[in-house]
Amino acid sequence: MQESYLWIGFIVLVVGLMAIDLGVFNRKAHIPSAREALYNTVAWIGLALLFNVFVYFAYENKWFGLGLYAFEPMDGREAALKYLTGYLLEEALSVDNLFVMALVFAQFRVPKMYQHRILFWGIIGVLVFRGLLIGAGITLVHYFTWLFYFFGALLLWSAYKMWKSGDEEEDVHDHKVVRFIRRFYPVSRSYHGGQFFTVENGVRAVTPMFVALMVIETTDIMFAFDSVPAVFSITTDPFLVFSSNIFAILGLRSLYFVLSNILDRFTYLKYSMVGILFFIGIKMILLPQGIYIPEFVSLAVIGLMLLGGVGVSMWSNRRNAVPQAAQQDEVKI
Repeated sequence: MQESYLWIGFIVLVVGLMAIDLGVFNRKAHIPSAREALYNTVAWIGLALLFNVFVYFAYENKWFGLGLYAFEPMDGREAALKYLTGYLLEEALSVDNLFVMALVFAQFRVPKMYQHRILFWGIIGVLVFRGLLIGAGITLVHYFTWLFYFFGALLLWSAYKMWKSGDEEEDVHDHKVVRFIRRFYPVSRSYHGGQFFTVENGVRAVTPMFVALMVIETTDIMFAFDSVPAVFSITTDPFLVFSSNIFAILGLRSLYFVLSNILDRFTYLKYSMVGILFFIGIKMILLPQGIYIPEFVSLAVIGLMLLGGVGVSMWSNRRNAVPQAAQQDEVKI
């Protein structure tokens, strides 16, 4: 019974934070400034880290009874480290989502002042779907340990696909979701003040806002089949998996507006994602054999790979900027 209070409290907290975000800070459609987006990102990260303090004391003092620890008995320090590692892993794997969001918004020419609304409602769908996926996945892996091999192989395959994928951009107008919607429902060419539905010539139609939302939702479902199994390699504690996943997603919208104008500069982050997926896949395959990589090692590997991708991208951009500047000088002469 006590454990149910924890889940109810967490859901109420998430809904409250989202209500404050949309109803107070983003009540009016506007284009977030770089400073505003940065402050929001820092705030979400701060809340995630503050929640980790709660995790420490809750698990250390067994505030919510023994049901919470039935799958993985652990003390506060171990729980906090698992939560932090899972959070960083989900943030890292969510970077790929940012590139897809930027592509969808560019292809549908979604005005920046409406992008936050699409991302907000997208989070609602993520909460429901990932909750179901996490619940089903955790139940299965505890009764069928061979699924660790399956999930590990899935992550290795995802790493391979990401490594082999080219840089060409897919035309989202040919996306299956877009074609499906157009078969059954008229699609307006206007955004109609940021609404999802409208009426044109007496006929109810969806706007490009709704189509873009559906594309983002379906792509996030595909990403969930990578990110959710990945965090199982860190912990199978349902509350730690769900809370770390959700806090990473909650801060994704603000992070998008911070990085939206410079995403194309981080060209080598793709290889960081490949390395992280490969490492987590191997770790998951080793788990049923009793070979366990400690959380602090996973945390260090994920952090170093992310920093390496950012660092190499910045170094490459700086090196390429020198010849371009020289060429411009030659033209002027």
